[in-house]
Amino acid sequence: MKKGLLIILSGPSGVGKGTIRKKIFQNESLNLVYSISMTTRQPRKKEIPNVDYFFVSKEEFEKSIANDNFLEYCQFVGNYYGTPKDKIEKWREQGKNVFLEIEINGASQVMSKMKGEDIISIFLIPPSFEALEERIRRRKTESEEVIQERLAKARREMNKFNGYDYVVVNDDVNRAANEIMSIIINKIESNK
Repeated sequence: MKKGLLIILSGPSGVGKGTIRKKIFQNESLNLVYSISMTTRQPRKKEIPNVDYFFVSKEEFEKSIANDNFLEYCQFVGNYYGTPKDKIEKWREQGKNVFLEIEINGASQVMSKMKGEDIISIFLIPPSFEALEERIRRRKTESEEVIQERLAKARREMNKFNGYDYVVVNDDVNRAANEIMSIIINKIESNK
């Protein structure tokens, strides 16, 4: 059985990665499995534990760090986020294409650790910074202080697309999702 791809979708906070991912996952022919990240932050209103994230205590997360069970991890706005590597390798060995929706520093860690592997890295950008700010504020899930931290981080991240295989503009959810699906299909076809 052919080992599955590792697909990285990254970009500034609030760019619409989750919305795009949900659209892409409607295409069952892509044989995708979503790599659920582990985090120490509290769930947002509509998030489901063990579906959207593995929500764990700080102590449990730090134990996983000590056991070297992360492909990548970081700390942001006082919380840890990370990608458990054991699950990813298991799925890829089963021929599934594993989809990572991760922030930029995490994507850099994964891309440097997984060189030579079958990886697609995609950087999602907003049509403008103003559009990005509007998306972050529209969530209405965070304090103004956290919003300002996210916006400052997004400003720093907007031009970090070097090293990615593809850059996709999220000017329209359906168009951007279709572009990413085409990228994945082309990689699957070239690996046969």
